[in-house]
Amino acid sequence: MQAGKGPSPAVLQPCEREHTYLRRPRVSHHSTMTESGKPILYSYFRSSCSWRVRIALALKSIDYETIPVNLIKDGGQQLAIIEYLEETRPTPRLLPRDPKKRASVRMISNLIAGGIQPLQNLSVLKEVGQEKQLAWAQKTISSGFNALEQILQSTAGKYCVGDEVSMADLCLVPQVANAERFKVDLTLYPTISHINKSLLALEAFQVSHPSRQPDTPPELRA
Repeated sequence: MQAGKGPSPAVLQPCEREHTYLRRPRVSHHSTMTESGKPILYSYFRSSCSWRVRIALALKSIDYETIPVNLIKDGGQQLAIIEYLEETRPTPRLLPRDPKKRASVRMISNLIAGGIQPLQNLSVLKEVGQEKQLAWAQKTISSGFNALEQILQSTAGKYCVGDEVSMADLCLVPQVANAERFKVDLTLYPTISHINKSLLALEAFQVSHPSRQPDTPPELRA
């Protein structure tokens, strides 16, 4: 896939934003990558959207191949890949069986993926301007975290909703990393911070971390 050229909708499944795609492999005599039978993730190391999908793939023990894509512009705003994985690879589940908890997971996921994270995307930051980017990011993240902290105080157990890792947790960790990058004061959000610390101790969140991706710059590698 070349930068600036959109993927064929018949072949690629678009995910949230930032050129993140999951491709179903096709048999070919000219590509060992597709002959392997593994799905291919078109990913950018620092993309929150890509990271969410990498966590889901790791939790579900799905072996895949990564094709790094240089992030230059925004795509759609969905949770399409994670929902697709949940339908096709339901173990371990990322959406609770209990309807009330399931609704809470989707509410938290949408708050982060649709309400907080897009406001720090490159297209938005470019419009804000270089001098105002830090203040803008801090203001928007803090506003979202104020609401999120209150919600989590009523839904959280060990993780965002109870004691099972869910889609909400996949959304939380990349957003906290964004907050740290923009120097947001996380001491104001003890519930968010506690959950994030618990999640980062899990292998799936470690192997999917931006510092461990094939396109991670050397100076940012773990």
